[in-house]
Amino acid sequence: MLKRGYKSNQRNAAHNCRVSVLVMFLTLMLMLVVLYVLLQTVGEEKYTKTMNDSEKLSLAHELPNPKQKWNTFDSFVQFHPTKEFRNGTDLIWQVPESSPKGVLFVAHGCSGRAINFWDQSPECPDCIGLPEERLFVLHALAQGFAVITISSARRCWTYGKEVLLVENIIEWWISKRKLENLPLMALGASSGGYFVSVLATTMKFSSIAIMIAEGMFHKMDIKRDYPPTLFVHMPKDFGRQQKIDEYVDILKDKEIDVGVVECVEFPLSPNTLSDRIPGIDQNLSGKLFEFFKEKGFVDQNGYMRRDGRVIKWKKALEEKKTVSLDKRLVPHIQEELNLAFAYHEMTSVHSDQIFKWFESHIN
Repeated sequence: MLKRGYKSNQRNAAHNCRVSVLVMFLTLMLMLVVLYVLLQTVGEEKYTKTMNDSEKLSLAHELPNPKQKWNTFDSFVQFHPTKEFRNGTDLIWQVPESSPKGVLFVAHGCSGRAINFWDQSPECPDCIGLPEERLFVLHALAQGFAVITISSARRCWTYGKEVLLVENIIEWWISKRKLENLPLMALGASSGGYFVSVLATTMKFSSIAIMIAEGMFHKMDIKRDYPPTLFVHMPKDFGRQQKIDEYVDILKDKEIDVGVVECVEFPLSPNTLSDRIPGIDQNLSGKLFEFFKEKGFVDQNGYMRRDGRVIKWKKALEEKKTVSLDKRLVPHIQEELNLAFAYHEMTSVHSDQIFKWFESHIN
C-alpha cells in the first residue's frame, strides 16, 4: 500500500508539475501579449502626439500662407534699390520713402551675393531675387527699416580684414544717407550668421539675428555689452542645435538677452511654388508638385523625404521632358525645396518674429 501510494503521489506530482509549467507558460505568454499591447499603445500615443505636434507646428507655419506670398507686399512697398561699389565689393540698398525706424544690414550665406535679395529691375539688372531673401527684404522695407546688403569678397565670409571692410562700408553708407541717429541691426544666414556674430564685437548693434548658424562664440571673448541675440535655426540639424543651446547659456551667463526661433518642416502643396516664386504660375506649380510626388521626392502628405540638395530632381525633370522650366528658376525652386525639408536654408517664414525682436530692442 505504501509502495503503491508512493507511485500514485509521484504520478500526481508529475501531473501537477506539468500543469504548473503550463500555467506559468500561459501566464508568461499573457504577460508578453499585454506588454506588447501596452508598448503598441504607448508607441501609437507617442506617434500621435508627435504627429499632432507636427500638425500644430505646420498649421502655425503652413505654406502657402497669405502673409508669405511673393506679392504680399505689393501694396506697401516696391523694390527701388541702389547698387554701388566700395572696398572691392558691391552693396545694394534701399531706404523706405517714409522716415525709417532703423537700419538693417543683411549678410548672405556661402555662394550668395547681395543680388540675391533684390528683384531684377532697371536699377539692378543682374539681381535675381531668390524667394526667401527678397521676401525678407520686402518685409523689412514694409516695416520701415532701411536695408543694406553687401557681397562677401570670396565664396564665404572671412573674419579678419573683411570685418573691418564691411564696418567701413556700413558706416560710410549710414553717414552718406544721414541715418546716424537710427538704431542699427543685423541679420546673417549661415556663413553670414558667423560673420554677423563677429561683426557685433566691433560695431554697435541694438540687436542681431543669427540664422541657421551658431555663431563664433567659442572663439570670442564675449563682453556684457554684446547685443541682444536671436538664434533662428532648424532643429533638424541636431548638431547645430546643441551648439546653439550651449551658446544661449553662455550669453545668458553674461546677462545678454537671448531668443530662439525654431523653424520646422512644412508640406508642399500644388500652390506652394506659385505662391512663393515670381515667374511660376499655378499650372506649372501644380505640375511640379505632381512630378515630385510621382518620383517619390515627397510623401503622400506632401513632406520632403530628403533634403532638396540631395535629390536629383533637376536631372529627373530633364529626363521627363513633359514639363518646360526656365532654367533661371532652378535656384528659386531649389531654395523652396530646401526650406520645406527644414535642415539648412535661408527663411523668411519667421520674419514677423524676427522683426518683433528687432523692434523690442530699439533704444
